[in-house]
Amino acid sequence: QLSTTDWLWTACLICVLPLVLMTPRTAQCTSLKTLENKLIGRRRNMKHNLPINYTIRVHYEEVFKLSNISRLRARVEDLEDGDLQDVWLLVNQEVLKRILRVLPVRHPSYKYTTDLEDLFRKVQQVFPPQTDEREPPERIEEIYKRVKEIDSKGWRFVTPKSLLDNCYRTMHCLFKDCFSSEDREQDCEYKHWQ
Repeated sequence: QLSTTDWLWTACLICVLPLVLMTPRTAQCTSLKTLENKLIGRRRNMKHNLPINYTIRVHYEEVFKLSNISRLRARVEDLEDGDLQDVWLLVNQEVLKRILRVLPVRHPSYKYTTDLEDLFRKVQQVFPPQTDEREPPERIEEIYKRVKEIDSKGWRFVTPKSLLDNCYRTMHCLFKDCFSSEDREQDCEYKHWQ
């Protein structure tokens, strides 16, 4: 038979244990939702505040779209969601650096972009890199290297808004657990975002 003290401890454990177990996931989702709210302003900041058809030079891998995710899932063995999430973080941090390099400090979109960059740093803090736990697949390592290359041959010219649109769409696909959707599988389909 349990004493009153034992009952209280048991009740406390039943109440507190789910909170302890959920804390890292909750922190991750909270940071992603904050980022999502900030990305909603991308149209005003990356389309209306820049000249029409203004493009920046980025690595081929930095144009990270839903089709890239599908292709990687189909072609890379032992690929985990964490690998794709790591690539998403790296690619979009590099994209933001490229955007900031071309924006003068007094540009109306400069503060918005630095705020986004800061949010990405915060997201990265709550998502420990997958590479700490295991070796990523070779194709993922190639992406890491190419994105950091200075003398790459695979340059593309893309509008900043398109890059942030890709960021927003792929975020919903790669972090489905954090975003409610009637049909979560739709988030990874291009036609869903048209």
